[in-house]
Amino acid sequence: MRQQHLIPHRRQDRTITTTTLGLALIAVVGLLVGACTAAPMEQPSSSEAADSHLRGGPQTATLPGSDVMPVATSPTPTLPVTVDSGGGRKVTVTAISRIIAVDRNGTLGNIVFALGLGGRVVGRDQSTTFPAAAKLPVVTGNGHQLNSESVLALNPTVVLVDAATTPPQAVDAIRASQIPVVTFSSTRTIATTPDLIRSVAAALGVKPAGEQLVKRTESEITAATATLPHPTGDPTIAFLYIRGPHLVLLAGPNSGADDLVAALGGTDAGTAAGLTAEFTAVTDEALLRANPDVILVMTQGADSVGGLDGVLALPGVSDTNAGRARRVVQMDETEVLSFGPDIGKVIGALGHAIYT
Repeated sequence: MRQQHLIPHRRQDRTITTTTLGLALIAVVGLLVGACTAAPMEQPSSSEAADSHLRGGPQTATLPGSDVMPVATSPTPTLPVTVDSGGGRKVTVTAISRIIAVDRNGTLGNIVFALGLGGRVVGRDQSTTFPAAAKLPVVTGNGHQLNSESVLALNPTVVLVDAATTPPQAVDAIRASQIPVVTFSSTRTIATTPDLIRSVAAALGVKPAGEQLVKRTESEITAATATLPHPTGDPTIAFLYIRGPHLVLLAGPNSGADDLVAALGGTDAGTAAGLTAEFTAVTDEALLRANPDVILVMTQGADSVGGLDGVLALPGVSDTNAGRARRVVQMDETEVLSFGPDIGKVIGALGHAIYT
């Protein structure tokens, strides 16, 4: 989640969280469903006070502008640099003339372009779909699996991945070819976004541009938060990951969606209902017990069931507070849980779609 086919991916460590939503990945959906628990779901408290602030009817949240705005124009790198690359490894980057940045949410690619280095990128993942990157060769396949042969064919001088990039054999094959591979945390939260930007900037030798981007990102988060109603009324908001009518997962703690909901001034429905997994398959009865005031979905997920009307027709949805008011908000999966430099714009767009 730009990215996502990315949601229930998330990170392997928790310091919101792509996850996208991270996002959520088809490759790991089976694992997520297999890990789904039958944890009892208790009725969360009513949030009727929120109604006066909430829009009725389906909404689509879109970001202003369709492309990444670089914070600098072709910044000059200071190289070589030696950085930590996870697992006790250190890696030395000597050239950034041909960059490949890959993760499930498209966050790394977004950061590289926002740093002003988009002209040096030669390959992308499936989630990096904004116009400036859209024509680049794709090096990931089904389920966001990295294809090492596709990477090596592009002769990169540095490859950026995160700790959740799979399969590990592909990453090892790239390392074995003597191409520097820098691994970043797969945690995607609002709070960790500045550090991720700084880490990417440091690995590419453009720390000053990184600080500029952090400043801009934090300013946009502050501005977006200020546009929300005060108080918001604390609406209960459910994030549903949908891939067809038979795969509906409710986000819970550490999914990334919970962090986003908190930033929007709401209560995460899955967490409030007692879920313990990041994403849990839910029945219509469980959804009724969660009883959200607003439902968030990825646009591609909504499309898989016939659009927003299809979401409202899913079992249990019509009897929730959200269903009765038709409060379903969709956003592109490459944006909603990417937690990159555009996170302030994401908060602003969702806030506009949720609140009057």
